Amino acid sequence: MDAYFLEATPKTPKLDFNPDADTFLISGRSIPENSIEFYRPLLDWLDNYVQNPLDSTNFEVKLEYFNTSSSKCLVEIFRKLEKIKEAGKDIAIDWYYEEEDEDMEESGEDFKQIIKVPFKMVEIKA
Repeated sequence: MDAYFLEATPKTPKLDFNPDADTFLISGRSIPENSIEFYRPLLDWLDNYVQNPLDSTNFEVKLEYFNTSSSKCLVEIFRKLEKIKEAGKDIAIDWYYEEEDEDMEESGEDFKQIIKVPFKMVEIKA
């Protein structure tokens, strides 16, 4: 399976999903004009990945900011990752936030409450 990679832009995050590695990454800012259109190829890629995932997958979320429509797409991504856990494979999500960024911390805590995957909050010291 090929990797899914997009470099970050001022409005879209870096997406680094490499099945040969055990860590997937989304980082930067997520304020695309059309979040559903932007994330659809990644969601399709994840549909394929969950059919035959690695024994262990770690997903790192290092977003500086995201808009409401991106939030909905993140939930869809997390729901797909739940299928990996349901298949008996190891999956974990690390949510990174800067120590002064209460909004990102609260967002991570909100996701942690609704996602049925091990979800670790990781504070980055300024």
